[in-house]
Amino acid sequence: MSVLLGTKDGAAFINEQLESLAAQSWPRIDLWISDDGSTDGTISIVEAWRSRWNKGRVTLVDGPRQGFAANFRSMIIDPRIEADYYAFCDQDDVWEPDRLESAVSWMEAQDTDMPLLFCSRTTTISETGRAAGCSPLFPHPPSFRNALVQSIAGANTMLLNRAARDLLAKASARTDFISHDWWAYLIVAASGGKIRYEPRPLVRYRQHETNLVGANVSWKARLSRIDRLRNGQFVAWTDANLRGLALNRDLLTSDAQRCLSLFTGAREASLLKRFSLLRQSGVYRQTLLGTLGLYLAVLRRWI
Repeated sequence: MSVLLGTKDGAAFINEQLESLAAQSWPRIDLWISDDGSTDGTISIVEAWRSRWNKGRVTLVDGPRQGFAANFRSMIIDPRIEADYYAFCDQDDVWEPDRLESAVSWMEAQDTDMPLLFCSRTTTISETGRAAGCSPLFPHPPSFRNALVQSIAGANTMLLNRAARDLLAKASARTDFISHDWWAYLIVAASGGKIRYEPRPLVRYRQHETNLVGANVSWKARLSRIDRLRNGQFVAWTDANLRGLALNRDLLTSDAQRCLSLFTGAREASLLKRFSLLRQSGVYRQTLLGTLGLYLAVLRRWI
């Protein structure tokens, strides 16, 4: 098991996160920590843990210093990291003790030759650790048709088997990305891999007070998403995802390729054809309101 931890100026919370990793029921964990230019006490805390980590190895590397996505990408494509399972880790969360074991237990019951991705809900906590709700419990199954327009889980909840990580590394070597969680969901789903969305929260996801919105389903959160739609942020994210998928078209199943072509066509078509192509693509968000919003966004060219 390799845990890929990205850090930058995380001294305030990283010790609590590392304590939760040390308390994992999974016995063997090699930590790969990519520090993206910390100027606080993060490095000294990591070094102190290195001397007392008894679950495996701790490897500290210098990140590319180009933002969090590039930092995680550098670890995804690093050929030195060899393991049967790979988990992403943020510096300021807290993991439930069976976070890793739960994911591996599911994977061991699957065909381990195929790409497998496990993810889960999160419990939102404040800076002081106060619980503030849970992330949404999505009703529909994970799929490429959903991944094209929605990222359903944070990378901090994800675990990949070797086949999924090798696939993700191959795709990520060809392109950069905006968000490693959305990109992982897209690539594994597009290749015909299997994805488990666990309804039980396995990570306590720390939101800092200026961003805390409970379970991420408040009206404040919804209005924030509308603002991002209107200011073109989702268009930029979708453009980046589609560019990355185009560079990795050979990794996609024939069904995913057809869906991608229809969705791309819907974004570029005339108004009269836009809805028809979107309907044929079968893309969806996890709620009826979200899907209705998707159709409106395509109509207004907001996505």
